[in-house]
Amino acid sequence: MTAVPLRPPRRLLEFTLDGEQTRAPEGATILDACRAAGKDIPTLCQGDTLTPKNACRTCVVEVEGARTLVPACARGAEAGMEIRTDTPRVRHSRKVVLELLASSVDLSTTPGVQDWLKEYGAEPARFGPDAATVNETPRVDNDLYVRDYDKCILCYKCVDACGEQWQNTFAIATAGRGFDARISTEFDAPLTDSACVYCGNCIEVCPTGALSFKTEFDMRADGSWDPSRQTETTTVCAYCGVGCNLTLHVQDNEIVKVSSPHDNPVTHGNLCVKGRFGYQHVQQGRR
Repeated sequence: MTAVPLRPPRRLLEFTLDGEQTRAPEGATILDACRAAGKDIPTLCQGDTLTPKNACRTCVVEVEGARTLVPACARGAEAGMEIRTDTPRVRHSRKVVLELLASSVDLSTTPGVQDWLKEYGAEPARFGPDAATVNETPRVDNDLYVRDYDKCILCYKCVDACGEQWQNTFAIATAGRGFDARISTEFDAPLTDSACVYCGNCIEVCPTGALSFKTEFDMRADGSWDPSRQTETTTVCAYCGVGCNLTLHVQDNEIVKVSSPHDNPVTHGNLCVKGRFGYQHVQQGRR
């Protein structure tokens, strides 16, 4: 039998990427094309299940004819483009952005950022000890997840996931302006008094660990958190008939957190409170 395509094939666009002729399907972004070509483009605010926000500016590239550097995560690939991803101008911009972020935010739990700091020769310490930081203790006001705004880079991914792009709960939003801008609940109320439904979809998209499972937060505090000893197993949630896929992160035979595959056609990485946090009944000694 001949397979019937679910959608018409997309036209391939031809353009130049770092001096080499490259093709990408119509609708792809420059970042998509770079990743398909095996190029490591740093990005923090980009999410594969969210609309690009252009917030972190670490993925900027140089496009022939453009007055400024363009964000690869949001700029669509176009036929005839000449794109350069590793020019002195690009490297300098990424270096300064990483320095500004690392001097004001705790990036210790951000995947890949230490390698980027070394690659671009970023020196966050050059801004001195008086660089402005949030300087706020982690907010532990519930038993499911922790908000550590010292690690927040204002990428707005959590706001989008909680808002119109996925959950439509609107429990969190951006409060304040300029240097006082921050992610907050309405009237800065405790999470338990907000509209939060504890789906944890904000944790799923957070790139820096500003939002984390309470289990992960506690294990990091006592030094027992070790991703190298963790295994991942994908299964199906048993709470209802929707069929959401769960990825169980297990360390020392204990589930330490739950995520969901972003390419799953049912969940797209999203879960409800039961799917993401309701795993305690299977732990040893609690049956």
